[in-house]
Amino acid sequence: MNDEFYIGWEDKAPTSYARATRRMVVFALLVAVAGGLGLAASQRLIGNAYFEWGNVKEFSGVLRTEPYPHLVLQSEGTNPAPVAAPLVAPFKFGVKHEAICGFAGQQVSLRATRIHRDGQLMLELEPDSVRPVEPPPLESFARLTNVVSLGRRTFRGEIVDSKCWMGVMNPGVLTPHRACAVRCISGGIPPMLLVRRERMPPLNVLLVSPDDKPVNDAVLDLVAEPVEITGEVVRHGELLTLRADPATYRRLPK
Repeated sequence: MNDEFYIGWEDKAPTSYARATRRMVVFALLVAVAGGLGLAASQRLIGNAYFEWGNVKEFSGVLRTEPYPHLVLQSEGTNPAPVAAPLVAPFKFGVKHEAICGFAGQQVSLRATRIHRDGQLMLELEPDSVRPVEPPPLESFARLTNVVSLGRRTFRGEIVDSKCWMGVMNPGVLTPHRACAVRCISGGIPPMLLVRRERMPPLNVLLVSPDDKPVNDAVLDLVAEPVEITGEVVRHGELLTLRADPATYRRLPK
């Protein structure tokens, strides 16, 4: 028979009470840790997306203004490859066409902050930082000026604002992000169709009209919604776009 009796105002609890309390605390901690790990494991991965805020660098390449402003440059590493990096302005705005149209097709240098996800690059352009430079031979950029049709395709996905999805707001998708995405796209950020693929990186294509024009205002009602879009996939050098009339976009049930 256990004659131990616990009195609350005593400095120390009896041995049996102390032992039982320790066991309960350890058990509660183990349950909390296991629950946290299980919850984390059940979440969908949001990918490797980064906004290098405050780290402004110098970039050089060929500036293109259609269908959306982008800089054609070479990737870093031992085997550099051509990259087409869409350009956006600070905050929730796209780069105004009139601010850069005088440099279209030219070799330029500019200052920008890197935004990148899963090997894709976007640049947040510093205002008034674009400067023409003495052009090197452009043979390596020749194919990047070509527009190549990859055929007509049908995709199912979600319309996102490309800047937030690329890394400024991580994960930057689905209904909780809708209000932010609408503001970004209405401010000129290129709209993007995010197509998720099983066991593969997502496919990201910028949305344009059949005549290669921006469609920002026409897609606002469908942002962060599941949609089906049929159109022509076009590669502008390294920039992938989907030409389709927004009136033909089909909203899918959630």
